Amino acid sequence: MLRSLSIINYALIHSLEIDFEDGFSVITGETGAGKSIIIGALSLLLGKRADPKILRDSTKKCIVEGVFDNGSLQLRKVFSNNDLDYDDQTIIRREILPSGKSRAFINDTPVNLGLLSNIGNRFVNIHSQHQTLQLSDSSFQLNVLDDFISKPSILINYQNNYNTFISLSDKLEKLIEQNTVALKDQDYYNFQFDELSAAALDKEQVDELEERVKFLEHAEEIKQALSETEAILGNEESSVIDRLQNLERIIGNIQPYLHEANELTKRLSSISIELKDILYEIEALNSDDDFDPMELQLVNDKLSVVYSLIQKHNVQSVDELIIIRDDYEAKLLSISSLDDEIINLKKDSGIAENNLKQKAKILHEARLSASNKFSMAIIKVLKQLGMKDAGFNVQVELLPNYTITGIDKVLFMFNANLGIQPGEISKIASGGELSRLMLAIKSLINKKQMMPTVIFDEIDSGVSGDIAGKVASILKNMAQKHQVISISHLPQIASKADHHYKVYKLSENKTTTSTINKLGDEERVEELAKMLSSEKVTKTAMDVARELLGD
Repeated sequence: MLRSLSIINYALIHSLEIDFEDGFSVITGETGAGKSIIIGALSLLLGKRADPKILRDSTKKCIVEGVFDNGSLQLRKVFSNNDLDYDDQTIIRREILPSGKSRAFINDTPVNLGLLSNIGNRFVNIHSQHQTLQLSDSSFQLNVLDDFISKPSILINYQNNYNTFISLSDKLEKLIEQNTVALKDQDYYNFQFDELSAAALDKEQVDELEERVKFLEHAEEIKQALSETEAILGNEESSVIDRLQNLERIIGNIQPYLHEANELTKRLSSISIELKDILYEIEALNSDDDFDPMELQLVNDKLSVVYSLIQKHNVQSVDELIIIRDDYEAKLLSISSLDDEIINLKKDSGIAENNLKQKAKILHEARLSASNKFSMAIIKVLKQLGMKDAGFNVQVELLPNYTITGIDKVLFMFNANLGIQPGEISKIASGGELSRLMLAIKSLINKKQMMPTVIFDEIDSGVSGDIAGKVASILKNMAQKHQVISISHLPQIASKADHHYKVYKLSENKTTTSTINKLGDEERVEELAKMLSSEKVTKTAMDVARELLGD
């Protein structure tokens, strides 16, 4: 419940602090005094978007702070999940800066507007004239019926299944679309992959082919060089090797006389041996007649394929071609796996749809069952509000497709008088009838909700006299389970309240300020007398006021 409210620099309010009590409280005041301004400030704590124009002093920030008892709301887990400090009381603060920026805090921890709204609306439900206009909206009517059912798990289970089904359906649709496009490209991918796979896409192999081309292109030159070298080294008449051996013999003959000759002989012998090895190797190379004239063409053809692919794919190396080839292979594998994935996804989607169908049926049956009970309960409250001939029923129609709220369209049908067929609220109800109908609805759904505080902003619009007293009785009865705060202009309602607050304006230094006070017993009598009097407060009005308070 709301324990206290502090407002600084908001519209006509310079600064005010107000404490609230359990039970039924009423806020009164002259038109324009600022009653609804307080509701507007409180709405900021529930996540309403802020308008910088509400700053009384545009150079200073606006601060609205509310202190709430947690009561039986069981918010500890919600606070823990959002890293918020938990205590028996929750302090919610909203700041509107001159720049237009907004900040929100829960127990001094900064929060975004989404979380602020989520938690704030667990404490307070504000009913305004604007909400009465929403009564004609089908989605609002559906929410009202679901609130009356008071089994949120039914809708949550349905919505969880709905989200799963939609997610799978979207994924399946994208996969089918992807597969359709892929199948169109499959032939192209196959051609590119086969062409690249057939080529010699191996850097070492390409290097070997390039070396082989060089050899084959100079085969005759190589053959001639080897033959000439073989002749020089091993010619029978005057080979280099024979002449070296002759030198070795000549120098060997003078070894007894020349000490250095021994070393020279060894060196000549070593050279001779090395030249013999070279000769043997050259003879072996020269004896190789494996010079197929067609080989050069074959090798050049293989290299030409690689070079043309490099040019075709606009790359610089064989390694880059290999990457492209592997990419085409991956695409082909992906296409082949898409069919299996689509089959599995269709199966999962079918299971999800069956689950959704079951949850939708449970939700539909719960709404059908509740619609009759809700209709009868509404008619009962309307009779208490003086609408003894009123009719009300809830139509639950099946929609052709699943939606996030189910497969139901809910429509409230209403008539205020005998002889008139129930019709859509927007076409048949007057302003006063709308107010009483909304009050009836609120009195029922809040009984089933654990809403600590319910605020009515001029719920009595369009009603007067005896009906006003009955409205007051319903509010009084609601206050047995909730903290009820009503902004009213009717003395019949104000007199039934446990606590009475008055909003009024002060004018000084050429400025106007709104403020609020809790009234004592005599102050309440005077305020009610003013509300009863058209102009000047009379003794009769004072007596009637005392009588009202004595009821």
